[in-house]
Amino acid sequence: MPNTFAAIDFETAKGHHICSVGIVTFSNGEIIEEYHQLIQPPNNDYNWHNIQVHGITEEDTRFAPNFRTVYPEIKKRISGITTVAHNEAFDRTVLLKSMNDYGIPASDIMMPNRWECTLKLYRKKGYKPAKLDACCKVHNIALKHHDALSDARACGKLFLIAQFERLPLF
Repeated sequence: MPNTFAAIDFETAKGHHICSVGIVTFSNGEIIEEYHQLIQPPNNDYNWHNIQVHGITEEDTRFAPNFRTVYPEIKKRISGITTVAHNEAFDRTVLLKSMNDYGIPASDIMMPNRWECTLKLYRKKGYKPAKLDACCKVHNIALKHHDALSDARACGKLFLIAQFERLPLF
């Protein structure tokens, strides 16, 4: 179990275009820092379905910084440390595709090919379903689902629980 890790979550406007990021840094089992930022997606363009999921609209991000502006903060918070996401394949891919869109090479950030994934951890333990909200309900973790900061915080707490406690098999 790493002493320090960052839990991350992205919300998307359309495809892989990010509209919100939440990053929560944990050290020795405690939250030491939280970061949340709305991000203006390219052309401030949204898919109506995504808006229905997270509630973020064009109006919310009209004056938000774009990904290129926010990227250095993301890099600072996850580069070189263990990174955790509830569906790591989605969140890691969204980050890498957004970096590519802005001409930022993947090699710019010290990031493994795979992050820790609480979805996979809880599936392996037999949770059905193993969705973030379902796991949080079982472990009484407060969650405002599809709010990037709340999702990242909950993911980090689930990662801690998975590391330190025997999980019940369902």
